[in-house]
Amino acid sequence: MDEVEVVVAHSERATLRVGDVFLKVDGDRARAGVEARAMALAPVPTPEVLWHRPPVLAIAALPGRALAQLGRPSTASPAAWAAAGAAIRTLHDAPLPPWPGRSADDLAAALDVECAWLVADGVLPRDLVARNRRIAEAALRPWTPVFVHGDLQPSHVFVEGERVTGVIDWSEAARGDALFDLALLTLGHREHLGDVLAGYGTGPDLDRDVIRGWWVLRSLLTVRWLAEHGFDPAAPGCEIDVLRARL
Repeated sequence: MDEVEVVVAHSERATLRVGDVFLKVDGDRARAGVEARAMALAPVPTPEVLWHRPPVLAIAALPGRALAQLGRPSTASPAAWAAAGAAIRTLHDAPLPPWPGRSADDLAAALDVECAWLVADGVLPRDLVARNRRIAEAALRPWTPVFVHGDLQPSHVFVEGERVTGVIDWSEAARGDALFDLALLTLGHREHLGDVLAGYGTGPDLDRDVIRGWWVLRSLLTVRWLAEHGFDPAAPGCEIDVLRARL
């Protein structure tokens, strides 16, 4: 008999593993639908969708292992990180998905709210938040939208040797800024940014200051959500460490 493993669970969604099958249960049916549609459109390896009966999506397990975990050193080779960069470039060069993403104005409004909360609740010192806020603003500029994964943590990219075997968790996929995907992949693994960019290739918009801005912006926006959903943003190498490292 296969055991049921709880991979992740919080008030918005849960993922269970039974043998080689993952069952994703999402309280937001629209978000689950986006995930299934995005995997069908993405020109990179994704898990096989076994069936989709909202609010449950069943997908097959991928071969290989995650590129890295936030807060832990990566054991993947520089070539594996470069392969991830090449896969992202393939995604970004694909036709846009038919649904929109968040705008810079939306993100700026959310940033106002979260920075105020971080200070009011004493989570971080006022000067630390203010300095990071200035760094984050580099990301809030006009961009040419591309097909972004939207939650491209290194734990969502599976590799086998120097080959990407698949990318999981597409519920945030949309039209967005290419540099956001690159930033999130290397959040907490800044030493691999050069490897990722080597695989991604050159371009006029590959501004490292903007990528740094996204590292900070993402961290500022997610501290409260993580804390409220049972995660620890203050764990070594995670979001609060990223914010302190920017200084």
